[in-house]
Amino acid sequence: QVQLVESGGGLVQAGGSLRLSCAASGRTFSSYYMGWFRQAPGKEREFVARIRWSGGSTYYADSVKGRFTISRDTAKNTVYLQMNSLKPEDTAVYYCAATRRLMASTTYEYEYWGQGTQVTVSS
Repeated sequence: QVQLVESGGGLVQAGGSLRLSCAASGRTFSSYYMGWFRQAPGKEREFVARIRWSGGSTYYADSVKGRFTISRDTAKNTVYLQMNSLKPEDTAVYYCAATRRLMASTTYEYEYWGQGTQVTVSS
C-alpha cells in the first residue's frame, strides 16, 4: 500500500524559508512522477511542482518558479520542496502526491496523496 507522509510545515515570516519533506513507501517509485500541491482556505487545490522520480526532471507553477525547488533522494525514498522568499499568499496546506501519468499537473491525474502539512507565512 502506497503511503506518503509530509513533514516540515510551520510558521515563518515573509521572506523566510522552509523545506517540506515527503516520505514515500509501499512500492518502487521509479516509474512515478511526484508532485506537490497546495490548498489555501476557500480555494481549490492547486499544482505547485512535480519531479520525475527517474531522471529528476522538474516542472513548476509560474507562481513559485524561481523561489521553490523540488528534489528527491532516491536512497531515502523522499521528495523535498525547498521554499525560499516565502510570501503570505503561499500560506496553505501542502500535499505530496504520486502518479504514473506523464507530465501530470491536475489533482485528478494523481493517484496517491499524503495527509498534508500546514505552511503559514506571516507578513
